Amino acid sequence: MRLLDLTLSDPATNLALDEALLLEAEATGEPSGVSRRGEALRLWESASYAVIVGAGGSVAYDVNLQACEEEGVPVLRRASGGGTVLLGPGCLCFSLVLRTDRALGLEHVQPSTRYVLDRTLNAIRTLVPDARIEGTSDLAVSGVKFSGSAQQRKRRFFLHHGTLLAGFDLPRLSRYLKPPEREPAYRQGRQHGEFVMNLPATIDELKRRLIVEWEAKANDDPLPMKKVNELISEKYSREEWSRRR
Repeated sequence: MRLLDLTLSDPATNLALDEALLLEAEATGEPSGVSRRGEALRLWESASYAVIVGAGGSVAYDVNLQACEEEGVPVLRRASGGGTVLLGPGCLCFSLVLRTDRALGLEHVQPSTRYVLDRTLNAIRTLVPDARIEGTSDLAVSGVKFSGSAQQRKRRFFLHHGTLLAGFDLPRLSRYLKPPEREPAYRQGRQHGEFVMNLPATIDELKRRLIVEWEAKANDDPLPMKKVNELISEKYSREEWSRRR
């Protein structure tokens, strides 16, 4: 599996690279059983704060637009599903591009989500022995969340977006995000500050653990920057994409 420990210049470009890696894998990945070419683990951490709405999420319901506009926090939309999140320093984003035939059941959303989350738990188990999967795609300790996930899927490959919090400025969640339009039952109506926690680790330690778990290795293959720029032009830079709902 290819390793990309790489953060690009701004949140929109980072989102576009994740989708470009998926599209490149789907277009060029080799047939089943030949190799794992196209699979990738990308690790990145936004240097600035940005609100990222899921593909079907609602800006009006989920985002405090006044606070975001006053403080220059961009509101963007990703191509994967899931809820609205706040990215920034202390939020490690891990993006996995995986073949749907690498393990049984990965052609379906829930088994593939559980597959990735089980591997993530294995990587951090000694940090948080009591952590478990909650809701459809969260990781939490005693009902307090430290990781969320979402997917974008193609026929042969899927993109799994995940986050791990470590040293994140948690009060900013309530500043820029409203209570979500839809929430998992285990949240029980709690505000962001009561519902979210940081892991007892550094971002670098979390990176190391994920790299070991996925046996990812860096290589010199070129990045799909032509597709990145196309995606930015077509949607990630456009308000009709980010504010469509």
